[in-house]
Amino acid sequence: MRNLNNVPKVIMESKSIGHAIDYKWTKKKINKLLDPIEGNEELENALMQINHKGSIGLTAALLEWIYWRFTGYSQATNDTQKRIEALWCSINNREQTNPLLFDTEFEIPATGSINGALWIALMNVRMIDVRYRKGSYFLQNDLVGLVLLARHITPKKKNFDHWFAQTIINLTHSHPNPYRNDVLDESDEAVYDSSNEPVISREFFFDETFQYSVEASENAIHGFIDNLDHKANIFLNLPKKAS
Repeated sequence: MRNLNNVPKVIMESKSIGHAIDYKWTKKKINKLLDPIEGNEELENALMQINHKGSIGLTAALLEWIYWRFTGYSQATNDTQKRIEALWCSINNREQTNPLLFDTEFEIPATGSINGALWIALMNVRMIDVRYRKGSYFLQNDLVGLVLLARHITPKKKNFDHWFAQTIINLTHSHPNPYRNDVLDESDEAVYDSSNEPVISREFFFDETFQYSVEASENAIHGFIDNLDHKANIFLNLPKKAS
């Protein structure tokens, strides 16, 4: 899985590719996705069991669910693909990626069942990226809305639910949150250093045959990064390859 041109089997089976845009997109639904914490405490708690690099890997995987759902419906998916690539690169070394800036003046409304959904997705990813770079102990909280959005737009939700439940189980074993039982500073001023956490790769989320190990993940993510067109992605700041 060295690039994003191959649709993961689980996303294909969820009927996300080319399916009619037939999910509800009302003001009430938009507001719930924009402010998702209330009523989703169980999901929030589950996400808090995962460390930072595991959370960024999950962010990239969730954004890929959304990317494939809208492929063919919006030109913005090209930009989404670049952000997914940058998320995987930031797991390896966040200093080699640029901030995932998006609508910093909040000028674009979240209306429209396609562009509105993409706006919410990319704004969530932007906030996750900010917290990751800062080392926020509350990074995982911003994943709640992304999970709910990816599920909402997926045609076969049982496929998503099964994938997500198994993914959370796997992540809590391979990438547990070391501070999950701590009493956290609500001011969010404390800084957590995730640089020593083990990397995680796209295969972990989408390849049923992948057997996780630190070495296997490192090999996979380096293979993914080496296969990217670095010059075509404004979010990448990778060192030049030796000629």
